[in-house]
Amino acid sequence: MHIHVSGKQIDLSDALKHRVTLHLGNIADRYFEQALEANVTFSKARSFFTCDINVHAGRGLTLRGEGEASDAHGAFDDAAEHIARRLRRYRRRVQTHSRASARIQRPEIGRSYILQQTEVQESPKGNLETHTEGPYATIIAEQPTEIAFLSVSEAVMRLDLADRNLLVFRNSVSRQINIIYRRDDGNIGWIEPNGPVH
Repeated sequence: MHIHVSGKQIDLSDALKHRVTLHLGNIADRYFEQALEANVTFSKARSFFTCDINVHAGRGLTLRGEGEASDAHGAFDDAAEHIARRLRRYRRRVQTHSRASARIQRPEIGRSYILQQTEVQESPKGNLETHTEGPYATIIAEQPTEIAFLSVSEAVMRLDLADRNLLVFRNSVSRQINIIYRRDDGNIGWIEPNGPVH
């Protein structure tokens, strides 16, 4: 597995880079037959360090962990523990996914856009107004996005492992586009078009 360790406006010691590489390598060996790559980014905010770990562990399977502490080693330990805790929860399914990833149906490719909202301007009378003509938002980034064929439980697992708030997937049973999302109350919401009420 290729592991890239970097710092945002901070210098990292060789000892820290070696420790990160060794520890993530051990996690990958334990859970995955062939993890692809990991990016570990350290930064400093005021008096504490943050660490962001993103592991691309196989086709469509991404793990994410964030941590913070008073030093970079502690921040890494915190982020790695978040990943390890999620992996322990899904151990059997992750290992099955790793072995079967070559046989998984290829995902569809969609487009993901990042939009910048148009500015609301104040009129001379003090009222807020927006322009009614033209686009309401500007596209500032676009990239290909995989829409995988998954069961609902697999989708929930991927949402949790990647520490995301929303996941779009094609339901492997109904073959329709579904959405799962993390609700404000901590539960998972599931949107299925033309399906029964859940």
